[in-house]
Amino acid sequence: MVKAVLCDMDGVIVWDNNLVEGAKTFVDKLLKDGHPFLFLTNYPSLTPTDLQHRLSLAGLVVAPEHFYTSAMATAAFLKSQAAGDKVFVIGEGALTHALYEHGFTVTEQNPDYVVLGETRSYNFEMIEKAIRLIRHGARFIATNPDVSGPSGFPSCGALAAPIERVTGIHPFYIGKPNPYMMRAALRQIGAHSENTVMIGDNMETDIIAGIQSGMETILVLSGVTTEQEIAHFPYRPTRVVKNVGEIDEV
Repeated sequence: MVKAVLCDMDGVIVWDNNLVEGAKTFVDKLLKDGHPFLFLTNYPSLTPTDLQHRLSLAGLVVAPEHFYTSAMATAAFLKSQAAGDKVFVIGEGALTHALYEHGFTVTEQNPDYVVLGETRSYNFEMIEKAIRLIRHGARFIATNPDVSGPSGFPSCGALAAPIERVTGIHPFYIGKPNPYMMRAALRQIGAHSENTVMIGDNMETDIIAGIQSGMETILVLSGVTTEQEIAHFPYRPTRVVKNVGEIDEV
């Protein structure tokens, strides 16, 4: 049986918008051998089409259906809860678009959820509104727990901090390492965890998410986690390779 593949993007396939060594060979092999696969990203501010364009600029052509974001997982999770369809959103258009696609109405009037993603226009007014709405009963959802992105700029986890500190309410994070995102991705490609490999560069998100979801895991050393750091974790990846180009078979 041909295995399915879930693969992180930044540090695995691209780094600073340049292809990681061996990435094109690896993806070409996935396509040639017919592996169902998705590129997973905690970054909620780009649509699959945006991500396709990003990779194409780096020299890799992959169809939009091979991308799955924390924004898409967040919308799917909220839909599965059937606990209201009104949301107040702090984030970019990709997050709003994913929520619209699942039938949600974006509003500041008595929303069922405050949904936090990432935005460079984050400001005091947004924080103030989110605090007020959460205090009035809106549930606090965030797309991902990352404090900073690959470029070092503040990410969703950092933006959640002031709202959490003031309200005393911890957001429910949907993205990696939450196994929900992994299960949602598996459903997207009709795969099962026992026949799926999770490939990533981060022990604290990609690898633990794969392990908790019952998948084989491959850590690549082309991104966040170094070989020396592996020993500090109480869990281990199934395999460790320099980059995806060294993965002969999944």
